[in-house]
Amino acid sequence: MHLPFGKVPAEILKDIVFRNLGEKRSEVVVGPSVGVDGAVIELGDKVLITSMDPITGALKRIGWLAVNVNANDIATFGVRPAYFSSCILLPEGADEQMLETICTQIDEAAKDLGMAVVGGHCELTPALTGPVVVGCAVGITGKGRYVTAKDAKPGDKLLLTKSAGIEGTAILASDFYRLLIDGGISEELLMSARRFFEEISVVKDGILAFETGGVDAMHDPTEGGVLGGIHELADASNLGVKVFEDRIPVAEETIEICKFFNIDPLQLISSGVMLIAAKENCADEVLNVLIRNGVQVSFIGEFLETPKTRVLVKSDGSQARLPKPDFDHLWLAIHRALKRL
Repeated sequence: MHLPFGKVPAEILKDIVFRNLGEKRSEVVVGPSVGVDGAVIELGDKVLITSMDPITGALKRIGWLAVNVNANDIATFGVRPAYFSSCILLPEGADEQMLETICTQIDEAAKDLGMAVVGGHCELTPALTGPVVVGCAVGITGKGRYVTAKDAKPGDKLLLTKSAGIEGTAILASDFYRLLIDGGISEELLMSARRFFEEISVVKDGILAFETGGVDAMHDPTEGGVLGGIHELADASNLGVKVFEDRIPVAEETIEICKFFNIDPLQLISSGVMLIAAKENCADEVLNVLIRNGVQVSFIGEFLETPKTRVLVKSDGSQARLPKPDFDHLWLAIHRALKRL
C-alpha cells in the first residue's frame, strides 16, 4: 500500500508506529496517541510537555513556521512553550544565505514567544528538492497543571478560535502569488492572505482558555484542517461529535484561494486555530474571556457519548456524516499549482 502525502493515516500509526515505542518508562504519563499533540513526562513535582513536527509543504518563512507550529502543540496542553530544537535539512545546491534565512526566522519566532533555542542539527541532504525543518518544543509545568486531547467529555461544547485554513491560505498566497495573480485573484486579497502568517500562533488562545479552569481538552488542527482536527480530538477522547457547518468561520481570502485551486477550506492545514472542548457550564466564560482578549472564537458543536456518531449539520438543517480527510488539501493545491507552472 502506497502512503498518501502528509500525515500517516491513524490506522497505520496504530498498526506500525505505536507498536514500536521502545522501553516503557513509568515517568511517561502520556505517550504517542492519535490526536494528542505531544508527550507528558513527570519528573518529581515537575512535568515536561514535548512535541515534534516538521515543516515540509512551505517554502517561505519555513523556520518561523517550525517554531510556531511546535509551540502551538505545547499550548494545547495549556502550557507555555519554553525550549526549541531544530533539525534543518537543506537541498542540494543550498548556500549559506538559505541557512542564514532559516536560522534568522527561527531566532525571530523564538524570541517572540520567549523560547530558547537549545540545540539541533544542520545538514545538506541529497535528493531533497527544498528545505525541510523538523522542530521539537518543550514546556514545563507542575503536576496536574495541564490538559490533554484525551480528556474531552460528552456534553462538552466545541469552540474554534479564528477561522479555517489559516496556515494553508498564507502558504498558498506566498508560494504561488504570481499564479494566483495571473488567475484573477486581486493583489489586495493576496497581500491580506499573506499576513495570515501573523495569526498562526495559538499560544495566547491556549493559555487564556486553560486559565479559566473550564477546559477539558484542546487540539490544534494542522494537516487535514479543521475537519481532520475535530476527528483527531474525538478519536483521542473516544467520543462522537456534532458539528454545525455554517458556524465554522472561513475568511474571504481563504474562500477565494480555495476556489481557485478547487479545494475544501475545511480540509486545509489550519495551524493558527485552536479546537477547545469546554465544560458545558463553562463554555460561555471561556468564550467571553477569549473575546475580551481579542481572540476571535466561535461555538461550532458539541461532543457526544457514542464514538461512531460523527455528524455534520448543514446550513439547511440536514445532517451528514462528518467528512474525514484522507490527506490535507494543501498537497492537492500544490499538485495542481505545479501542473499549471
